[in-house]
Amino acid sequence: MSFWDYIVWPFARLLEILYNWSHSYGVAIILFALVVNLILAPFMAKSKKSMMRTTRLQPQLKELEKKYRDDQQKYQLEMMKLYKENGVSPMSGCLWSLIPFPILIALYGVIREPLTRMMGLAKDSVEAITKWATENAGFVATKQGTYDEIGVVDAIHQNWDAAVNALGTFGDKLLNLDYSFLGMNLGVVPEWKIWTFDFSNSETLLPALGLFFIPIIAAFLSWASMKISQATNPQQPSQAAMSMNAMNIFMPIMSVWICFIMPAALGIYWIANSIFGILRDVILTKVYKRRLDIEDAERIAAQKAKEEKMRLRHEIGRAHVRTPVTY
Repeated sequence: MSFWDYIVWPFARLLEILYNWSHSYGVAIILFALVVNLILAPFMAKSKKSMMRTTRLQPQLKELEKKYRDDQQKYQLEMMKLYKENGVSPMSGCLWSLIPFPILIALYGVIREPLTRMMGLAKDSVEAITKWATENAGFVATKQGTYDEIGVVDAIHQNWDAAVNALGTFGDKLLNLDYSFLGMNLGVVPEWKIWTFDFSNSETLLPALGLFFIPIIAAFLSWASMKISQATNPQQPSQAAMSMNAMNIFMPIMSVWICFIMPAALGIYWIANSIFGILRDVILTKVYKRRLDIEDAERIAAQKAKEEKMRLRHEIGRAHVRTPVTY
């Protein structure tokens, strides 16, 4: 096994377990997104807290910027000191937010190669099964061959009894995967050329329209999740705001492109992941807003107490200087 195989293996086993439990490929994908979000929740919570703390430090950072505008080295030192005192790591929010992308790539590998990944079949076994599906189940290989394993698995599902009788030598490894979900085949790539749809045939039109709207919904939720995240993190610095505005444009466009060139199952994952991400973001914002409000109130109270103590010392010192000494 290659290094990449070791990375993909746990995702393949998780999807296999969820499918065997739910008996629905679409539900398994949604549950996969839920499990991933639950596992990443502690890391995302840490990232969210760090981002909210960084946002609250913006007034103090602006004061430092004005104070040390002619000494950038001193400004950097004071800024890092402020971050350290408040337990903030500026890069932690960005780093943890990148974790979902490797997961998306790994899931794509599992979806693209169900025979190799989910069923754990060797290359010669995949070739033997593909040959049988071509000769007996109506499977036709594509020129690129990118998603041929999905086509083979779908053909086997349509001819399951015959496949079991003919391919019984593969034992329990052969999995009866049903790609249908809400009338759609999640193993196919959505067609974006809507003008080519047969609007006179509702049996083919409705599934085609459903697949067409998956990338659109994925793009909208991608945009919505970032807008909600921005709304719950106000007072962003100008540079960060510019970066977020760029991401608001880039991410939805990327999601549309990805979901129109890959199997619809990946689009379902993208949608589910965005929904769970929005819920997580709203909940964490409420939780950490209360906690940070308490921390800020305690910090302000401690600062005021410190200033009052210094003021009293100063007054006592002045009174001592003014009192005449008698002998």
